[in-house]
Amino acid sequence: MTAHPVDEKLPALKMATTGLQHVAAMYAGVVAPPLIVGAAIGLTGSELTFLTGACLFTAGLATFLQTLGIWKIGARLPFVNGVTFAGVAPMTAVVASTKDKSDALPIIFGAVIVAGLLGFVAAPFFSKAVRFFPPVVTGTVITLIGVSLLPVAFGWAQGPNPTAHDYGSTTNLGLAAATLLIVLVLRRFTRGFVKQIAVLLGLVAGTLLAIPLGATDFGPVTDAAVIGFPTPFHFGAPRFQLAAILSLCVVMVVSMTESTADMLALGEIVERPADERTIAAGLRADTLGSALSPLFNGFMCSAFAQNIGLVAMTRIRSRYVVATGGGFLVLMGLCPMAASLIAVVPRPVLGGAGVVLFGSVAASGIQTLVKAGLDKDNNVLIVAVSLAVGMIPITAPDFYHAFPQTAKIVLDSGISTGCVAAVLLNLVFNHLGRNRDDQDVTHPMEAGEQIAAAH
Repeated sequence: MTAHPVDEKLPALKMATTGLQHVAAMYAGVVAPPLIVGAAIGLTGSELTFLTGACLFTAGLATFLQTLGIWKIGARLPFVNGVTFAGVAPMTAVVASTKDKSDALPIIFGAVIVAGLLGFVAAPFFSKAVRFFPPVVTGTVITLIGVSLLPVAFGWAQGPNPTAHDYGSTTNLGLAAATLLIVLVLRRFTRGFVKQIAVLLGLVAGTLLAIPLGATDFGPVTDAAVIGFPTPFHFGAPRFQLAAILSLCVVMVVSMTESTADMLALGEIVERPADERTIAAGLRADTLGSALSPLFNGFMCSAFAQNIGLVAMTRIRSRYVVATGGGFLVLMGLCPMAASLIAVVPRPVLGGAGVVLFGSVAASGIQTLVKAGLDKDNNVLIVAVSLAVGMIPITAPDFYHAFPQTAKIVLDSGISTGCVAAVLLNLVFNHLGRNRDDQDVTHPMEAGEQIAAAH
C-alpha cells in the first residue's frame, strides 16, 4: 500500500535541502522575539546570542513533537513550530514593569510554563471547536493568514532596521525584487527537484548578489562559538507572578486559536483534513513544547504560518522533511556558528522570498473560498465582514490604541479577530434559528475532500 505523501520518506539529499528551506523561511521569525526581548532587558551580545540559540533549540524540539509525535501528542503533519511573536508585547511589558531587569526572564519563563501546562489540559476541549470551521470559515482564515504575513515580507524587503539610513533604499528593494524574480524564474523554467527548492536557491542567489553591494554581514559567523548548549535555567529559576501568568495565558489562547486555523489550512493543502483528534494532538504539542521551552531558556512555541505557504508552493508534503528542518534547528541551537550562517541572509532577500511564500497561503485560502458556496448571500457577508475585521490591525495598526494592553494582545492579531468573527457570523447566519435540514454548512472533512479535488 502506497504511503500518503505526508508520511513519505524522501531521499536523504532531498530531505536535507527541503528541510533547510523550511528553516530559512522561518528563521527570522524565530530569532526576532528573543532579540527584541533581550534588547529590552539590556542583555550583552553573548547573552543575546545564547538566548537566540536557546529559542532555535527549543523550536527544533517543538517541531519534533509536532511532526513525529509521541502518544496523543503531535498533529503528525508537516508543521513547523517556533517562538510565537504574539508573546513579544506582553513579555516586553513584563520587562518594563520589573525593577530589577535580571528578574524579567525568570518571571517570563514561569508564566510560559504555567500557560503551557494549562493549555495542554485544555487542548482536547479547545479542539472540539473544529465543527465550527466549515469552508466559509477556514477559507477566510487561511486568506487572512497569508494577507497578515505579507506586511512582514514587505518590512523585510526594506531592511533590518527601520531607523537605518538605507531602510527602504533602492538597493534593498532591488535585492528583494531580484530574489523574487529568481524564485519565479526557477519555478517557471525548471523541473523536479530544482523547482521544489526554488526558494532555497533564490535565498542563496540573493545573498551572493548582496555581497558586492555590501548588504551581507559576516560578523555573526566570525564572532560565534562552534559549540554551545542552552544550559537549563541559565538566567535563573522560573518565578511565578500572577500578572505575567494572566498575560501569557491570554497569549496562549490566541496561539491555540491561530494553531487551530493553521492546522485546518495545512490539512486541506496536504489533502489530509485535520479532524478533532488531529487538532487536539497538535495543540498538545504546541502547549507541551511551550511548557518545556523555558527549561532550556526558550519562549512560548506556536505554529509558523509562513511554512504552510512553502508546503503549498513546493507540494512537498512529507512531515519528515519538516522534522529534518527541526533537526537543523536543534543543531543550530547547539552550534551558534551554524545558526549564524542563516543570519547571513540579508533581510531584503528574505523579503523577496516571503512575497511568494505568504502569497501562496492567501491563494490557498481563496481556493477554499471558491468551494465554500459564495453564491449564497449569507456566506458572502460572513467573508466580507470577517476579512474586514481581520484586516484592521494591518491597515490601521493604531485602531485599538485606547484598549487595555491585555485586550490588545488579542485585537492586534488579525488572524485571531478574523477567525472569531467568521466563527460567530457563521453561527448567526448558518446555525441559529434554522432547521438542521436548511443549514448550509459543510463539514470540515467534506471541505478537505473538496480541496483535494481542486488540487
